[in-house]
Amino acid sequence: MEPKQIKEGYLVKKGTVLNSWKVVWVVLSDDGVEFFKRKADSAPKGMIPLKGAVLTSPCQDFSKRTLVFKLSTAKNQDHFFQATHLEERESWVKNIKRAITCLQGGVKFARKSTRRSIRLPDTINLSELYILMRDQENGVKEQKLEKEKRVYNHCFTGGTVVDWLISKDKARNRPEALMLATGLLNEGFLQPAGDVSKEGVEGGAVSTILDEPNALYYFADSGFFCEGYSSDEDVIVKEEFRGNIIKQGCLLKQGHRRKNWKVRKFILRNDPAYIHYYDPTKGDEYPLGSIHLRGSVITAVEFVPDAKRYDVDGNLFEIITSDETHYFLQAATSEERNEWIKAIHTVSKTGK
Repeated sequence: MEPKQIKEGYLVKKGTVLNSWKVVWVVLSDDGVEFFKRKADSAPKGMIPLKGAVLTSPCQDFSKRTLVFKLSTAKNQDHFFQATHLEERESWVKNIKRAITCLQGGVKFARKSTRRSIRLPDTINLSELYILMRDQENGVKEQKLEKEKRVYNHCFTGGTVVDWLISKDKARNRPEALMLATGLLNEGFLQPAGDVSKEGVEGGAVSTILDEPNALYYFADSGFFCEGYSSDEDVIVKEEFRGNIIKQGCLLKQGHRRKNWKVRKFILRNDPAYIHYYDPTKGDEYPLGSIHLRGSVITAVEFVPDAKRYDVDGNLFEIITSDETHYFLQAATSEERNEWIKAIHTVSKTGK
Protein backbone atom coordinates (compact mmCIF):
# COMPACT_ATOMS: atom_id res chain seq x y z
CA MET A 1 0.00 0.00 0.00
CA GLU A 2 1.32 3.45 -0.96
CA PRO A 3 2.11 5.78 1.97
CA LYS A 4 -0.56 8.38 2.65
CA GLN A 5 0.58 11.91 1.75
CA ILE A 6 -0.20 14.34 4.57
CA LYS A 7 1.50 17.65 3.80
CA GLU A 8 3.88 19.17 1.24
CA GLY A 9 5.60 22.49 0.73
CA TYR A 10 8.87 24.41 0.70
CA LEU A 11 11.24 24.41 3.69
CA VAL A 12 14.87 25.38 4.18
CA LYS A 13 17.04 22.37 5.08
CA LYS A 14 20.56 22.14 6.46
CA GLY A 15 22.81 19.91 4.38
CA THR A 16 24.29 16.82 6.05
CA VAL A 17 27.65 17.06 4.22
CA LEU A 18 28.38 20.70 3.35
CA ASN A 19 26.30 22.17 6.22
CA SER A 20 24.81 24.76 3.85
CA TRP A 21 21.13 25.72 4.06
CA LYS A 22 19.06 25.26 0.90
CA VAL A 23 15.39 25.39 -0.08
CA VAL A 24 13.88 21.96 -0.71
CA TRP A 25 10.44 20.62 -1.54
CA VAL A 26 9.27 18.49 1.37
CA VAL A 27 6.59 15.80 1.34
CA LEU A 28 5.31 14.32 4.61
CA SER A 29 3.67 10.90 4.44
CA ASP A 30 2.39 8.72 7.25
CA ASP A 31 5.71 6.87 7.58
CA GLY A 32 8.42 9.30 6.47
CA VAL A 33 9.59 12.71 5.24
CA GLU A 34 10.95 12.96 1.68
CA PHE A 35 12.78 16.03 0.40
CA PHE A 36 13.40 16.99 -3.24
CA LYS A 37 15.75 19.46 -4.90
CA ARG A 38 12.82 20.77 -6.94
CA LYS A 39 9.08 20.30 -6.75
CA ALA A 40 9.02 18.83 -10.27
CA ASP A 41 11.60 16.11 -9.46
CA SER A 42 10.30 12.55 -9.48
CA ALA A 43 13.05 11.12 -7.26
CA PRO A 44 13.77 12.53 -3.78
CA LYS A 45 17.22 13.60 -2.58
CA GLY A 46 16.57 11.77 0.64
CA MET A 47 13.99 10.13 2.87
CA ILE A 48 13.72 10.37 6.68
CA PRO A 49 11.87 7.43 8.29
CA LEU A 50 9.54 8.47 11.11
CA LYS A 51 9.46 5.16 12.97
CA GLY A 52 11.29 5.78 16.23
CA ALA A 53 12.01 9.41 15.26
CA VAL A 54 11.98 12.34 17.70
CA LEU A 55 10.99 15.91 16.76
CA THR A 56 12.41 18.92 18.64
CA SER A 57 10.75 22.33 18.29
CA PRO A 58 11.86 24.96 18.73
CA CYS A 59 15.43 23.94 17.95
CA GLN A 60 17.89 26.49 19.31
CA ASP A 61 21.11 24.98 17.97
CA PHE A 62 21.57 27.97 15.66
CA SER A 63 21.56 31.40 17.33
CA LYS A 64 21.11 33.33 14.08
CA ARG A 65 18.29 31.18 12.69
CA THR A 66 14.73 31.24 13.98
CA LEU A 67 11.81 28.88 13.33
CA VAL A 68 14.06 25.81 13.12
CA PHE A 69 12.91 22.32 14.10
CA LYS A 70 14.98 19.12 14.34
CA LEU A 71 13.99 15.63 13.28
CA SER A 72 16.19 12.91 14.81
CA THR A 73 15.89 9.38 13.43
CA ALA A 74 16.08 6.11 15.36
CA LYS A 75 19.69 5.82 14.13
CA ASN A 76 20.57 9.18 15.75
CA GLN A 77 20.78 11.11 12.48
CA ASP A 78 19.74 14.75 12.89
CA HIS A 79 17.93 16.66 10.15
CA PHE A 80 17.32 20.40 10.57
CA PHE A 81 14.50 22.27 8.83
CA GLN A 82 13.63 25.98 8.92
CA ALA A 83 10.19 27.42 8.17
CA THR A 84 9.67 30.89 6.72
CA HIS A 85 7.05 31.99 9.26
CA LEU A 86 5.59 30.89 12.58
CA GLU A 87 2.28 29.50 11.34
CA GLU A 88 4.10 27.34 8.79
CA ARG A 89 6.45 25.88 11.40
CA GLU A 90 3.58 25.08 13.76
CA SER A 91 1.69 23.29 10.98
CA TRP A 92 4.69 21.12 10.03
CA VAL A 93 5.52 20.31 13.66
CA LYS A 94 1.92 19.38 14.50
CA ASN A 95 1.55 17.06 11.51
CA ILE A 96 4.96 15.38 11.91
CA LYS A 97 4.40 14.78 15.63
CA ARG A 98 0.99 13.30 14.92
CA ALA A 99 2.43 11.02 12.22
CA ILE A 100 5.12 9.78 14.67
CA THR A 101 2.50 9.16 17.36
CA CYS A 102 0.30 7.20 14.95
CA LEU A 103 3.27 5.04 13.90
CA GLN A 104 4.13 4.31 17.52
CA GLY A 105 0.52 3.32 18.30
CA GLY A 106 0.03 1.32 15.14
CA VAL A 107 -2.94 3.43 14.00
CA LYS A 108 -3.70 5.27 10.78
CA PHE A 109 -3.04 9.00 10.56
CA ALA A 110 -6.24 11.01 10.87
CA ARG A 111 -6.65 14.72 11.29
CA LYS A 112 -7.79 15.84 14.71
CA SER A 113 -11.38 16.82 15.31
CA THR A 114 -12.12 20.52 15.35
CA ARG A 115 -13.93 20.13 18.69
CA ARG A 116 -12.18 21.75 21.63
CA SER A 117 -10.26 19.42 23.88
CA ILE A 118 -10.72 19.56 27.65
CA ARG A 119 -7.69 20.78 29.57
CA LEU A 120 -6.98 21.84 33.11
CA PRO A 121 -7.85 25.50 33.76
CA ASP A 122 -4.34 26.29 35.03
CA THR A 123 -2.63 24.84 31.96
CA ILE A 124 -1.03 27.56 29.83
CA ASN A 125 -1.41 27.11 26.07
CA LEU A 126 1.16 29.43 24.49
CA SER A 127 -0.57 29.50 21.10
CA GLU A 128 -3.85 30.65 22.69
CA LEU A 129 -1.98 33.15 24.85
CA TYR A 130 -0.27 34.59 21.79
CA ILE A 131 -3.65 35.13 20.10
CA LEU A 132 -4.85 37.05 23.17
CA MET A 133 -1.71 39.19 23.16
CA ARG A 134 -2.29 40.09 19.49
CA ASP A 135 -5.87 41.26 20.13
CA GLN A 136 -6.28 44.83 18.84
CA GLU A 137 -8.42 45.98 21.77
CA ASN A 138 -7.17 44.08 24.82
CA GLY A 139 -3.76 42.79 23.79
CA VAL A 140 -0.23 44.15 24.10
CA LYS A 141 -0.06 47.52 22.37
CA GLU A 142 2.58 47.89 19.66
CA GLN A 143 4.52 51.15 19.76
CA LYS A 144 7.06 53.24 17.91
CA LEU A 145 10.10 53.54 20.22
CA GLU A 146 13.42 55.32 19.78
CA LYS A 147 16.55 53.76 21.29
CA GLU A 148 20.22 54.48 20.57
CA LYS A 149 19.59 56.58 17.45
CA ARG A 150 17.25 54.00 15.98
CA VAL A 151 13.46 54.00 15.67
CA TYR A 152 11.75 50.64 16.23
CA ASN A 153 8.25 50.30 14.81
CA HIS A 154 5.56 47.81 15.93
CA CYS A 155 7.40 46.77 19.09
CA PHE A 156 7.13 46.89 22.90
CA THR A 157 9.32 46.51 25.98
CA GLY A 158 9.84 43.39 28.06
CA GLY A 159 8.26 45.24 30.98
CA THR A 160 5.12 45.84 28.90
CA VAL A 161 4.74 42.09 28.32
CA VAL A 162 5.21 41.37 32.02
CA ASP A 163 2.68 44.04 33.05
CA TRP A 164 0.13 42.68 30.56
CA LEU A 165 0.48 39.08 31.74
CA ILE A 166 -0.08 40.14 35.36
CA SER A 167 -2.99 42.47 34.52
CA LYS A 168 -4.77 39.67 32.63
CA ASP A 169 -4.26 37.19 35.49
CA LYS A 170 -1.98 35.00 33.37
CA ALA A 171 0.77 35.28 35.99
CA ARG A 172 0.70 35.92 39.75
CA ASN A 173 3.91 37.96 39.95
CA ARG A 174 6.75 39.35 37.87
CA PRO A 175 9.09 36.31 38.14
CA GLU A 176 6.27 34.03 37.00
CA ALA A 177 5.38 36.43 34.17
CA LEU A 178 9.03 36.50 33.06
CA MET A 179 9.15 32.72 32.85
CA LEU A 180 5.94 32.69 30.80
CA ALA A 181 7.26 35.40 28.48
CA THR A 182 10.49 33.44 28.08
CA GLY A 183 8.40 30.46 26.92
CA LEU A 184 6.79 32.68 24.26
CA LEU A 185 10.24 33.83 23.14
CA ASN A 186 11.66 30.31 23.04
CA GLU A 187 8.71 29.10 20.98
CA GLY A 188 9.24 31.89 18.44
CA PHE A 189 6.05 33.84 19.18
CA LEU A 190 8.11 36.83 20.31
CA GLN A 191 11.35 38.08 18.75
CA PRO A 192 14.11 40.30 20.21
CA ALA A 193 14.63 43.77 18.69
CA GLY A 194 17.82 45.70 19.40
CA ASP A 195 21.13 44.88 21.04
CA VAL A 196 19.92 44.70 24.67
CA SER A 197 17.21 42.10 24.09
CA LYS A 198 19.41 40.09 21.69
CA GLU A 199 22.19 39.95 24.28
CA GLY A 200 19.63 38.69 26.79
CA VAL A 201 18.67 35.85 24.45
CA GLU A 202 22.27 34.89 23.75
CA GLY A 203 23.30 35.16 27.41
CA GLY A 204 21.83 31.78 28.32
CA ALA A 205 20.02 32.97 31.46
CA VAL A 206 17.00 31.10 32.83
CA SER A 207 14.78 34.04 31.90
CA THR A 208 15.83 35.36 28.48
CA ILE A 209 13.14 38.10 28.39
CA LEU A 210 14.40 41.20 30.17
CA ASP A 211 12.05 43.21 32.39
CA GLU A 212 13.53 46.59 31.57
CA PRO A 213 12.65 49.61 29.38
CA ASN A 214 15.61 49.24 27.00
CA ALA A 215 14.82 45.62 26.07
CA LEU A 216 12.55 45.65 23.02
CA TYR A 217 10.57 42.82 21.43
CA TYR A 218 8.03 42.32 18.66
CA PHE A 219 5.42 39.80 17.52
CA ALA A 220 6.76 37.23 15.06
CA ASP A 221 4.06 38.00 12.48
CA SER A 222 3.89 41.77 12.95
CA GLY A 223 4.97 44.56 10.63
CA PHE A 224 8.11 45.25 12.68
CA PHE A 225 10.93 47.24 11.11
CA CYS A 226 13.76 49.44 12.30
CA GLU A 227 14.74 52.88 11.02
CA GLY A 228 18.43 53.71 11.31
CA TYR A 229 20.31 56.98 10.95
CA SER A 230 22.74 57.98 8.23
CA SER A 231 26.05 59.74 8.84
CA ASP A 232 24.40 63.17 8.74
CA GLU A 233 21.76 61.90 11.21
CA ASP A 234 18.92 62.12 8.72
CA VAL A 235 16.29 59.48 9.43
CA ILE A 236 16.07 56.76 6.82
CA VAL A 237 12.33 56.19 6.58
CA LYS A 238 11.39 52.86 5.01
CA GLU A 239 7.84 53.73 4.03
CA GLU A 240 7.14 50.51 2.21
CA PHE A 241 7.71 48.44 5.37
CA ARG A 242 5.13 50.29 7.47
CA GLY A 243 2.15 48.15 6.51
CA ASN A 244 0.85 45.18 8.48
CA ILE A 245 1.72 41.72 7.20
CA ILE A 246 -1.30 40.23 5.41
CA LYS A 247 0.21 37.02 4.08
CA GLN A 248 3.61 35.35 3.79
CA GLY A 249 5.12 32.16 2.42
CA CYS A 250 7.26 30.64 -0.32
CA LEU A 251 6.51 30.89 -4.03
CA LEU A 252 8.44 30.04 -7.18
CA LYS A 253 9.39 33.26 -9.04
CA GLN A 254 10.61 33.75 -12.59
CA GLY A 255 13.66 36.01 -12.91
CA HIS A 256 13.40 39.00 -15.25
CA ARG A 257 16.77 38.63 -16.97
CA ARG A 258 17.66 34.94 -17.08
CA LYS A 259 14.04 33.76 -16.96
CA ASN A 260 15.06 31.01 -14.52
CA TRP A 261 12.82 30.05 -11.61
CA LYS A 262 13.83 30.23 -7.94
CA VAL A 263 12.03 29.78 -4.63
CA ARG A 264 11.56 33.07 -2.79
CA LYS A 265 9.87 33.99 0.44
CA PHE A 266 7.17 36.62 -0.11
CA ILE A 267 5.76 38.99 2.51
CA LEU A 268 2.60 40.91 1.55
CA ARG A 269 1.91 44.19 3.36
CA ASN A 270 -0.89 46.72 3.13
CA ASP A 271 -0.99 50.50 3.49
CA PRO A 272 1.30 50.99 1.64
CA ALA A 273 0.62 48.08 -0.70
CA TYR A 274 3.90 46.22 -1.19
CA ILE A 275 5.02 42.64 -1.57
CA HIS A 276 8.70 41.99 -0.78
CA TYR A 277 10.62 38.88 -1.71
CA TYR A 278 13.63 37.36 0.02
CA ASP A 279 16.13 34.53 -0.22
CA PRO A 280 14.51 32.12 2.28
CA THR A 281 17.91 30.79 3.34
CA LYS A 282 19.08 34.25 4.53
CA GLY A 283 16.23 35.63 6.62
CA ASP A 284 13.99 38.71 6.32
CA GLU A 285 16.41 41.54 7.03
CA TYR A 286 17.32 42.43 3.44
CA PRO A 287 14.77 41.89 0.64
CA LEU A 288 15.96 41.00 -2.85
CA GLY A 289 13.25 43.21 -4.30
CA SER A 290 9.75 44.60 -3.92
CA ILE A 291 6.61 45.06 -6.00
CA HIS A 292 4.40 48.12 -5.50
CA LEU A 293 0.88 46.71 -5.84
CA ARG A 294 -1.26 49.83 -6.00
CA GLY A 295 -3.21 49.63 -9.26
CA SER A 296 -1.81 46.21 -10.17
CA VAL A 297 -3.71 43.46 -11.99
CA ILE A 298 -3.45 39.90 -10.64
CA THR A 299 -4.68 36.91 -12.65
CA ALA A 300 -4.28 33.15 -12.81
CA VAL A 301 -2.49 31.99 -15.97
CA GLU A 302 -2.07 28.60 -17.62
CA PHE A 303 1.07 29.36 -19.62
CA VAL A 304 4.29 31.30 -18.96
CA PRO A 305 7.05 31.76 -21.56
CA ASP A 306 10.13 29.59 -20.84
CA ALA A 307 8.40 27.85 -17.91
CA LYS A 308 8.40 24.42 -19.56
CA ARG A 309 12.16 24.54 -19.96
CA TYR A 310 12.44 24.58 -16.16
CA ASP A 311 9.71 21.96 -15.57
CA VAL A 312 7.41 24.58 -14.10
CA ASP A 313 3.76 23.78 -14.72
CA GLY A 314 0.45 24.43 -12.96
CA ASN A 315 -0.75 26.85 -10.25
CA LEU A 316 0.74 29.86 -12.05
CA PHE A 317 -0.34 33.47 -11.65
CA GLU A 318 0.80 36.87 -12.89
CA ILE A 319 1.13 40.33 -11.36
CA ILE A 320 1.08 43.26 -13.80
CA THR A 321 2.03 46.50 -12.06
CA SER A 322 0.79 49.98 -12.92
CA ASP A 323 4.00 50.60 -14.90
CA GLU A 324 3.39 47.44 -17.00
CA THR A 325 6.03 45.23 -15.33
CA HIS A 326 5.10 41.54 -15.43
CA TYR A 327 5.88 39.11 -12.59
CA PHE A 328 5.20 35.38 -12.98
CA LEU A 329 4.81 33.22 -9.86
CA GLN A 330 3.88 29.64 -9.02
CA ALA A 331 2.12 28.47 -5.86
CA ALA A 332 2.44 24.98 -4.41
CA THR A 333 -1.26 24.16 -4.84
CA SER A 334 -4.30 25.57 -6.63
CA GLU A 335 -5.81 26.46 -3.25
CA GLU A 336 -2.71 28.40 -2.28
CA ARG A 337 -2.70 30.20 -5.64
CA ASN A 338 -6.30 31.32 -5.07
CA GLU A 339 -5.42 32.57 -1.58
CA TRP A 340 -2.48 34.63 -2.89
CA ILE A 341 -4.50 36.08 -5.77
CA LYS A 342 -7.34 37.08 -3.43
CA ALA A 343 -4.98 38.64 -0.84
CA ILE A 344 -2.89 40.55 -3.42
CA HIS A 345 -6.00 41.77 -5.24
CA THR A 346 -7.47 43.13 -1.99
CA VAL A 347 -4.25 44.93 -1.05
CA SER A 348 -3.85 46.39 -4.56
CA LYS A 349 -7.31 47.97 -4.29
CA THR A 350 -7.22 49.18 -0.68
CA GLY A 351 -3.53 49.96 -0.02
CA LYS A 352 -1.69 53.14 -0.96
